[in-house]
Amino acid sequence: MTTAKIGGSTGRILVVGGYGAVGTTVTSTLDAWFPGRVIPGGRDEERARKNGGVRVDVSGTDGFREVLDGLGDVAVVVLCVEPRDAGVARICLERGIHLVDVGATRRRLDAVAELNDLAVGAGATALLSVGVAPGLTNLLARRAHDAVDGARSLRLTVLLGSGERHGADAVRWTVEGLAESATARPERTVLPGFGTRTAHPFPFSDQHTLPHTLGVPDVTTRLCLDSRPLTGMLFALRRAGLLRVARRPAARRMLTSLFRRVHTGGDAFAVRADARNGDRHAAYCLSGRAQSRVSGLVAAYVARELMGGTLPAGVHHIEQLPVLDGLLGWLGSHGVTTLRLDRRTEG
Repeated sequence: MTTAKIGGSTGRILVVGGYGAVGTTVTSTLDAWFPGRVIPGGRDEERARKNGGVRVDVSGTDGFREVLDGLGDVAVVVLCVEPRDAGVARICLERGIHLVDVGATRRRLDAVAELNDLAVGAGATALLSVGVAPGLTNLLARRAHDAVDGARSLRLTVLLGSGERHGADAVRWTVEGLAESATARPERTVLPGFGTRTAHPFPFSDQHTLPHTLGVPDVTTRLCLDSRPLTGMLFALRRAGLLRVARRPAARRMLTSLFRRVHTGGDAFAVRADARNGDRHAAYCLSGRAQSRVSGLVAAYVARELMGGTLPAGVHHIEQLPVLDGLLGWLGSHGVTTLRLDRRTEG
């Protein structure tokens, strides 16, 4: 198995979107591990330079190439914003630069995964599904899958805090998901600390990734918010077909702007994974506060592992590299609790 060429002794880390909701945590966490070697970047040149970084716009590949040429010694790029396609990822991997992608859009993640041969040839590693959902959902799914010796079905439930201020990409992605028609039924699920909640089918990318990475034929992800009234309202609007308008760009921008102003609820979140194999069942739950901060911690941890130069080259989702399972234990020191559920913990 080919491992990445770039070790931890040289090179810097470029955090694109490094002053945003997720990127701020990525930048500060990595800077504590690699002082003076972390460069925040973004489209707002004033904010980027104020934070000691550079202007980076991922909407065009030529400009991104120029930024990498100017910096010269970038070892890892952390994408905390979503480019429109896999062009930025291709530029990184063909140069042997490692990539951490916090994106959640299925089509683009699939496009990056197709660059696996390019990455292997260049000795570079790209890590996808890095965040809370996808990300921690994938890791919990892996644990539950292993606990039943190979799941035949996986049910993932995500509860998000509706009072948190999320970045524009995260809100836009949520709006796009709400515009899609449901493919399964809602389910009542116990989430320790939050009680029994009704969670609704939602097109998280992990339900498309896990059948391939874990070989599980049946995977469904559902979503609810900590605010019961807001959950009920949003999914009632979806059932009525009133959110399909978000498929049009202008309406999507309007709804994204509107939803960014809604802060009803708190900042707690939870993830649950249920795996079944015949009569065998295993369930794990993870909970914490400030989803954006925890997404940033996940991305920073993965970037640190990449800087060590020991991960295999190629494009991987986070659950495909067992060494990254240690992330769940590390997050415990940052207020994120992981537990295996039984009758006592579900009561």
